[in-house]
Amino acid sequence: MAISSSREPGFWQGIMLLLPITLSVMGITVLTPVVHLMLDQFKDVPHHEYWVIGGILTMPAIWILLFSPVAGWLADRYGRRNLLLLSMVVYAFVGVMPTFLDNLYLIILSRVGVGICEAVLMTVSTTLISDYFKGRARERWLASQTAVASVSALGIIYLGGRLGAALGWRGPFYLYLYSLLLAVGVYWFIWEPAAAQSRSASDARPAAPVAFPWARTLGICALTVLASVSFYTVITKNAEAMVSLGVSDPAVIGEYTMLASIGVPLGTFLFWGLARLPIGWLLLVDFALIGAGFTLMGRATEPTGYAWGSFVNQIGCGIVLPTMLVWATRGLAFSIRGRGNGMWQASFAIGQFVSGMVVTLLSKQLGGLLPTLGLMGRAALIFAVIAGVAGILWRRVVPPVAASTT
Repeated sequence: MAISSSREPGFWQGIMLLLPITLSVMGITVLTPVVHLMLDQFKDVPHHEYWVIGGILTMPAIWILLFSPVAGWLADRYGRRNLLLLSMVVYAFVGVMPTFLDNLYLIILSRVGVGICEAVLMTVSTTLISDYFKGRARERWLASQTAVASVSALGIIYLGGRLGAALGWRGPFYLYLYSLLLAVGVYWFIWEPAAAQSRSASDARPAAPVAFPWARTLGICALTVLASVSFYTVITKNAEAMVSLGVSDPAVIGEYTMLASIGVPLGTFLFWGLARLPIGWLLLVDFALIGAGFTLMGRATEPTGYAWGSFVNQIGCGIVLPTMLVWATRGLAFSIRGRGNGMWQASFAIGQFVSGMVVTLLSKQLGGLLPTLGLMGRAALIFAVIAGVAGILWRRVVPPVAASTT
């Protein structure tokens, strides 16, 4: 179904394309409160710790990494809307399956399906935002994904805990049925975009075959991995750092973690005001905040100082993630936009994996987590300086993010 000249995307289209990001957040966070219950449930299975943590929890992220480029190709080849609707329905089905299963390996298999659907959801919804909106409006909707993901994670963890308390380890899986409600909204408010409508109104030339910008996209994806590692390091290592600083109460650790999490949506709001800066200068601001946050965390001697450092770090992450996403989607023609978004989603997922491994390895070499965070802070500050110098030298070559209208 093509866009008619009378159909203009607006608020409800933006909202219905933002909400699917909450499904991708659900993949891991909804189960966090019941991990100990699942470990106890499957304690008789050999190597159950590996299968529960590495299988049930992280399996979706593996398939986001592997399948996102494929999802982008499918969106470019066969269309966006129906693919998004199909993934939402299948997501609800495979997501709720563990409530009826007792076999750990079948549960893990269902999590493969969750990951594949999440890859489609994230890639196609982002691509549709790029199709529907232009210029500053596009930037705002794309940047809002980061804020929605961060805020929704807190609510999802809370609901997962409540369902776990009421129904046991199976309880949180019922939350996956929420996808069916979103599917109804997408059915009513979202239409299949047409290539002609996606192009700038000032460009009346007929569409021509477009070569995929491999060098540009791979460079942006490499920087996205660095940003993703910074983002996930705080999320995955906050509890460990707090314990090293003398905090053992889970409730207190949760409060400090929530303080850090507030920095992400705040960073997103700041991005809205900074988006007119050239990319090099944006990266200077982004990684300066990330580096300053890591440095404060590495030098902390008590939990409050560490928490404020993580807050500053997450503000930087809240700016850098939409910076990378807007940069990646800018200038991509309609016919290759899905593939570009798919590669970006895959690079973001890589950070989720390597962050834990890199930080753990460095911690063993440097004598602890805090010295490692300090080193990461210095590295980020060095990169910020490099980005700033590049922004000055190449300001005539690299236009501002906000310049995009395609």
